[in-house]
Amino acid sequence: MKIHLKVWRQRNGESKGYLEDHQVQADEHMSFLEMMDVLNENLVSKKETPVAFEHDCREGICGSCNMVINGQPHGPDSGTTTCQLHMRSFKDGDTIVVEPWRAVAFPVIKDLVVDRSSFDRIIQAGGYVSVNTGQAQDGNAIPIEKERASFAMNAAECIGCGACVAACPNASAMLFTAAKVAHLGTMPQGEVEQSTRVQSMVKQMDLEGFGMCSNTGACEAECPKEISITNIALMNRQYAGSVLGSEKSV
Repeated sequence: MKIHLKVWRQRNGESKGYLEDHQVQADEHMSFLEMMDVLNENLVSKKETPVAFEHDCREGICGSCNMVINGQPHGPDSGTTTCQLHMRSFKDGDTIVVEPWRAVAFPVIKDLVVDRSSFDRIIQAGGYVSVNTGQAQDGNAIPIEKERASFAMNAAECIGCGACVAACPNASAMLFTAAKVAHLGTMPQGEVEQSTRVQSMVKQMDLEGFGMCSNTGACEAECPKEISITNIALMNRQYAGSVLGSEKSV
């Protein structure tokens, strides 16, 4: 299948970016990143600079394959990262526009690679459990309600890719932050610090320059792990409760 690519090229964060046209011969069984590899092999063979893009596991686990494909973070398939997207989702002769995440808090490093260290700083602000819980116990030793455990596990599926930010018209990081707050604070070991955790992480999120949530739901729709926006509602309640001194868990 013949694909017409329009790929974002940008030398660095200070340079002006532009869309560059390419033709690629791809196989429908290729993953999207394999198709990008073919593009780069073509560029290298012509002694041109290959397109810089991020990837690691190529199994939908690490969240580093961040690309906006035809206006959608991670492409047209729901519940899918870019590395899990296959060329059979497109047709012969299609034009595909590939761009980086666009947010003030995610500055472009080069081409499709952006700096997502702002997420790391949000985690450093409170995304951990520092309470001394002693020696690790057997998984079934602490009785926890199934509903509570399932809620925490669903929130813990967040891979921190940033698709929620790329999808949001305000470039909000509320879904990411809320998922981390929820999965840590829902379980008994993390409840102790939940009040300070939610305040610290929300404060750092604001300092990083992310926008406010406007409840459009785009973050949930584009999240490759389908994290629910109910986590945002929970975080808002916990934040208000912690400020007023009446913070409650799920």
